Amino acid sequence: MAIRQVIENGKSKYEVIVKVRNKSGKQVMRRKRWFQNERDARRAEVELLIELQGFKTKVTWNKWIEHFLEKYRVEFRTSTYLNYKHCLDKWFNPQWDKKFIDEIKPSDVHHVIYDVATSTSSYTKRGLLKIVKRAFNLAIEEGLLIRNPAVGIRVKCADANQAVLNRSEIDLLLREARKCDHRFFPHWTLAILTGMRSGELYSLRWTDVDLVTGKINITKAWTRYNGEGPTKTAKSRIYPISGECRKFLEELKLMTAKSSEFVLPRLWEWQQGEQAKVLQNFCEEIGITPVKFHDLRATFITQMLNNGVPLSKVMAIVGHSSLKTTQGYLRLSGKDIEGATEELKIQVPSARESFANVVELKRK
Repeated sequence: MAIRQVIENGKSKYEVIVKVRNKSGKQVMRRKRWFQNERDARRAEVELLIELQGFKTKVTWNKWIEHFLEKYRVEFRTSTYLNYKHCLDKWFNPQWDKKFIDEIKPSDVHHVIYDVATSTSSYTKRGLLKIVKRAFNLAIEEGLLIRNPAVGIRVKCADANQAVLNRSEIDLLLREARKCDHRFFPHWTLAILTGMRSGELYSLRWTDVDLVTGKINITKAWTRYNGEGPTKTAKSRIYPISGECRKFLEELKLMTAKSSEFVLPRLWEWQQGEQAKVLQNFCEEIGITPVKFHDLRATFITQMLNNGVPLSKVMAIVGHSSLKTTQGYLRLSGKDIEGATEELKIQVPSARESFANVVELKRK
């Protein structure tokens, strides 16, 4: 298999060449051209290989998963690919291995999820079910299956408790962190003021911050496994800098070395994914809700909603791809039901009135 890059008029285009030997030992070759990017070329390479190998006649689970994972390796982040590979290798491949995929029944899927993975949490079970459903869905798209054997199987999960800080806890966190000059003070402050994800903050450069127009251009995010890449939704967005955020950024810029392109200091705990633990420990020390770093984003969102910012604006600022996600925070903030209990119209007798009645009874 080979992908050949050609430069023409200053632009790249790609040619795919695939060679295999058929059952009689004869070499067969197929070629496709011209693709505008390497990603499309790699996808075509896999599809040609399947076609030449007569893959669609009868395919085993392990052979199909090789193809499925190859697709994910090309199309998705490295961390997604590694997670899928780990889950499939651990839970499904040992059970089905040489089994033909069109022979796998719903009862086989149920057995893995509820019997083999019985010791795992409901959230893990739901994640495993999601992965195997995707593997079967791709087989349907490519004509190997008629129906998905994982459809109809359900895993019930209780709603996760999202921890957020209230206004007094926010004030206490920032005050105490400033007082002791905590190394993560700038990171926590900017997270609370902007609602940016940890990886977006990590990638934030001074060239992304425009203090003249009052906007931050959020285009990139960093993870330990993928390095720097697009944001979670693969879309850029604008954060309108508030007055308090502007003051903080100006102060931060004065304290930052001129040679540094990044807004926030690179801390080893941040690079190693330990930032959540650092924040939790500090919150416990000062006696407030022990939140994780990502919970500062939820704190920002609930504060915005509590202060009456419309859902659509919050959604745009934080970069949610679905309004349903933002609505979940609306329920968390309680803003959607605010004042509803006033309709009870129930009055509780005051303590003073009760005391007066007791005195009157004694006189009689």
